[in-house]
Amino acid sequence: MLTLALAISLATLAILGLRHPAIGVLGWTWVSLMNPHVLTWRLAGAPVAALMAVSTLIGLLTTSDRRNLKFSPEMVVLGLFMVWMCITLPFSVSFDESFKLWNRVMKIDLMILVALFVLYSRKHITMLCWVLVVSIGIYGVKGGLFTLATGGSYRVWGPEGTYIFGNNEVALALVMVIPLMRYLQMTSSNVWIRRGLVAAMVLCAVAAIGSQSRGALLAITAMATVMWWRGPHRLPVGLLMLLLGVLLVVFMPDSWTERMSTIKTYDQDDSANQRLNAWEMAWNIAKDRLFGAGFMVSVPEVCVVYSPIPTDCRAAHSIYFMVLGEHGFIGLGLFLTFWIMVWRAAGRLRVEALRKPETAWLSPLGAMAQVSLAGYAVGGAFLSLSYYDLPYNVMVLVVLGRRWMERKAWVEEAAEAARMNGLGKRKPRIGLGVW
Repeated sequence: MLTLALAISLATLAILGLRHPAIGVLGWTWVSLMNPHVLTWRLAGAPVAALMAVSTLIGLLTTSDRRNLKFSPEMVVLGLFMVWMCITLPFSVSFDESFKLWNRVMKIDLMILVALFVLYSRKHITMLCWVLVVSIGIYGVKGGLFTLATGGSYRVWGPEGTYIFGNNEVALALVMVIPLMRYLQMTSSNVWIRRGLVAAMVLCAVAAIGSQSRGALLAITAMATVMWWRGPHRLPVGLLMLLLGVLLVVFMPDSWTERMSTIKTYDQDDSANQRLNAWEMAWNIAKDRLFGAGFMVSVPEVCVVYSPIPTDCRAAHSIYFMVLGEHGFIGLGLFLTFWIMVWRAAGRLRVEALRKPETAWLSPLGAMAQVSLAGYAVGGAFLSLSYYDLPYNVMVLVVLGRRWMERKAWVEEAAEAARMNGLGKRKPRIGLGVW
C-alpha cells in the first residue's frame, strides 16, 4: 500500500512538473534529499530522481510559467566551480570512478540553478523551506525517538544508499535543518505548527547527539552558539540551552561520553589520525597536480604516491580537503569564495530586511541561514559532504529572499491577491439557468 501511494505521488509530481516547473523543482528536492523511494524495496532501484529532473526540464523549456533569468554573484561563482570541475575531470587518476561522481554532482548543481530560475515568490520560498525541513526532519524525529527509547545505546543512521547514510553525515544534515525549523516556527501563525516544530527541533538535536558523531557535536555547538547570539533574550535562551545540553549528556551512556572525550586527545585516536593522514595526502596532491586527482582520490594508485601512510587509503572526511585533493587549489578557492559570498548575502538579508515592515519576515530567514551555514562550516570540516544538496538549497533560499526584497515583490503579490479576491467575490450573472 505504501509503495502504491508513493508511486502515485511521484507520478503526480512528475506530471505537474511538466506543466509547472516550480512544482517539479520542489518534487526533485524532496526526492533528492529524503529519498522516499529507498524506503520501499520495490522502488529502491527506480530512477525516480531522473524522472523528476526530466519532467522539470521539459516543463522549463515548454511552458510559459514565469522565469527569473537574472544571475546573482553566487550563481556566477557556482557556475565557475562547475566549469572547473569539468576541466579537472579529464585529468582524474581514476577516470571511470570519477566520472560517476562528476555526473551525480553536475545533476545536483544543474537542478540548483534551475531552482533559481523558476522559483521567485514568497510562497515558493516557504514551500522550499518546508520541503527541506520535512525531507530531513522526518529522519531526525524518528532518530530522536529511537535515541530516547534506547537510552542512546545505539547510533542513529540515515537512509541506506544515500548521501546521508553514515551516522556522521545524517547528524550534520540534522544540525543544518534545525535552524530552518526555527525560521518556520518564528514565521508561522499556527500555534500547533509552532509547537510541533519546537518538538521536532528538540528531537533532531537528540538524534544528532545520538549519532555519536564527534563532528556533529562540534557542529551543533557552533550552530547553537550562533543561534543564541542571533536571537533575542540571550540570557534565558542561553540558560535553557545549557540545561538541555546537561540533560542530554547525563542521559547518554558512558560509551558516548568516552567517545566524545576523545576530541581532546585526537592525537591518540585512530580515526582522527586517519583523517590527518588523508588531509596531508590531499595537500600533497594539490601541491603536485594543478587540476587535482579527480573525484575519486582514495584509490591505491593515488595513496601510494601522495599518502604519508600508503597502506592507509581513506577519503578526506572534510569538505575542504576533499575539494582540495579532487580539484586543486583553484577548486578550493572557488568553493570557499562561493560559501563566503553566501554567508555575507545571508547577513545582508538579515539586516536590510528589517528596514521595511513588508520585508521583515526575511530577516529571520537570513539569520537562520547563517546559523545553518555555521553548522555546515564546522561540521563539514570532518565530513565528506562537499556536494550535498542541503547547503546549496540554503543558498537558494538566501538568493530568492534577496531577489524578492530587491524587486519589491510584496507590491505585485498584493495586487495579485487583490485581483484573485475580486474574481472570487464576483457575483454570478442572473440568467434563465440560475435558480
